[in-house]
Formats: sequence, C-alpha cells, structure tokens
Amino acid sequence: MAQVKTHGDIMAAENAAKREEIVELLKRAYWMEIESVMSYIASLVNPDGVRAQEVKETLEADVQEELGHAQRFAARIKELYGVVPGSEQFSSEQSYLQPAADQVDIVHVIKGVIAAEKGAIEHYSRIVEETDGVDPVTNDMVIEILHDEQGHLRLFEGFLREYEATGLA
Repeated sequence: MAQVKTHGDIMAAENAAKREEIVELLKRAYWMEIESVMSYIASLVNPDGVRAQEVKETLEADVQEELGHAQRFAARIKELYGVVPGSEQFSSEQSYLQPAADQVDIVHVIKGVIAAEKGAIEHYSRIVEETDGVDPVTNDMVIEILHDEQGHLRLFEGFLREYEATGLA
C-alpha cells in the first residue's frame, strides 16, 4: 500500500502551526470586510447632494460584495479548523471612513474608500504570498477577492480624478 504524502496538505496535523497563521490572516481580512460594510453603509446613507448619487449607488453594490467577501473568509476560517470571531473581538481601524462633518463632502467618502481598498489589497496580497504553494484553496479564493478589490480601487480612483479635474477635490 502506498503511503500518502501529507506534508503539503494544509489540513494535515503537522501543518497546524501554518494553518493557524493563515487563520489569523483570514480573521483580519474578515474584520476588514465587516468594517468596510459598516462604513460603506454610513457612507451611502449620510452624504447629501446630487453629486453624491453615483458614489452612493456604487457603494450600495459594494456593500453586498464586501459582505460576500466576509462570508467567504468566515467559511474558510471554519474549514481550516478556526473559529469565526464574534463582535466582542472587533476593533475598528478605518478612521478614514468615518462620516464627514460636512455631509456634502463626497470627496471625503471617495478618499476613505480608496484608503480602505488599498489596505485590503495590501493585506490580501500578503495572504496570497503566505498561502502560495501551501494552501491552494485559500490562495485561489483570496486572489479572486483581490481582483474585486483592485476593481473597486480603480473605480474610486476614477471618481477622485473626476472631482480633481473639475476643481472639486
């Protein structure tokens, strides 16, 4: 009977330490998505003015996508024998996405989304590096989510360029 090679299997007992490291990275990604959902909801409800409409509509779609990312991260945490954290373990990091004092300041929202997307891209790129050749399932999933985040970043950078070109930023 052939012996099964398990050293490359992230689920194998001997890979528990690496699996736990990946779970911790996924937990941070999970919280980043949850916090973005909270901040994006505030950012799609609070702003006033005609100019805010397109950004608000985009954020409404992004909320659903970011929530889906959080759910995917949660499911993968569980699959890797981790425990999806509850709300008591949450601590906010996105100070740049807090509501603006002036509710017609849509540029504040745009810049906040750009900062959130850049943070996600940086963290998810790290997960891709850490899982490369070690955990292909997590690697593939995060690459797909990273693609979404890069698209969001590009879209909001376009919004910002438009506001800058018209002297509104």
